[in-house]
Amino acid sequence: MSDQNRNGNYYADRRVLITGGLGFIGSNLAHALVDAGSTVTLVDSMIPRYGASLKNIDGLKDRVSINYSDIRDQYSLSHLVREQDVIFSLAGQVSHLESMSDPMTDLDINCRSQLSLLECCRSVNPSARIVFASTRQIYGRPQFLPVTEEHPLDPADVNGINKLAAEMYYTLYSKVYGMHTVSLRLTNTYGPRMDINSQHKGFVGVFLRQALRGEPIELFGTGEQRRDFNHVADVVTALLLAGQHDELRGSSFNLGHDEHYSLIQFVEILRQLLPFEFQTVPFPDERQAIDIGHYYGDSSRFREMTGWAPAYDLPRGLSDTVQFFQQRPHTYSESLV
Repeated sequence: MSDQNRNGNYYADRRVLITGGLGFIGSNLAHALVDAGSTVTLVDSMIPRYGASLKNIDGLKDRVSINYSDIRDQYSLSHLVREQDVIFSLAGQVSHLESMSDPMTDLDINCRSQLSLLECCRSVNPSARIVFASTRQIYGRPQFLPVTEEHPLDPADVNGINKLAAEMYYTLYSKVYGMHTVSLRLTNTYGPRMDINSQHKGFVGVFLRQALRGEPIELFGTGEQRRDFNHVADVVTALLLAGQHDELRGSSFNLGHDEHYSLIQFVEILRQLLPFEFQTVPFPDERQAIDIGHYYGDSSRFREMTGWAPAYDLPRGLSDTVQFFQQRPHTYSESLV
């Protein structure tokens, strides 16, 4: 172990595996881990609609190892998890609409593959620390706000059910086999390198693409639905903390923001950065059926145990995000031209 590691940088000289490592959150995490001195392996299937891209690791290609494989391949996964100190399980199918139209794929990626990862680690690397990216969607439509970890779990779609089942596997393997697992329930994550091409990964990416193009934005319903938002840099910090704190073992935590905004407020902040028009329109039936209404979470439990606190409020975070894409019009030209 290096002096840097002993002096407080937990990830210096650690071997770290990131599934979904070429996607939005995974690539931002990779940049942070390389800077911290970790030996980083990225695993990604490169399925186009899931947002993976080599452009997300510009400047890192010769500083990380990349394995182009699917986490549904347990034989490949068994090889990859060997000798890793920390594993960030970020690969997933994140579209709520796609989980309803193709539930079997969502089951394979968001549930079965997570169980396979746990089994691989139990067999060949039971001491690995595993951090799983879960979702606020497991709560369904909130019965009270802000949502705490004690809120009833009642998913509103297939994605939420499969993520909840995966969470329960992680908790079970910690209890029964003593494995170090932590689940973070993410809310609206945004920031540099996010996938702004997809129509089905949440409204933030869609709105950003439309605003960058100067296109009009449509808000479903009244536009008064409230949400909390986390900049990806704050999410990366939380993931790193989750991987190093012993006392988090076997637990699940909300990751949210104390400040929450209506969708109208969100686009008004965005309009201070970019010119576009917006209007409210009726909900499409397929979206109305799985919409959760207002949601903002209470992350005080995670904060108290780790000292984590978000550094970005929404105005600063959106400004940072817009600037990132504006500075790279050719790199992300599929969306911006």
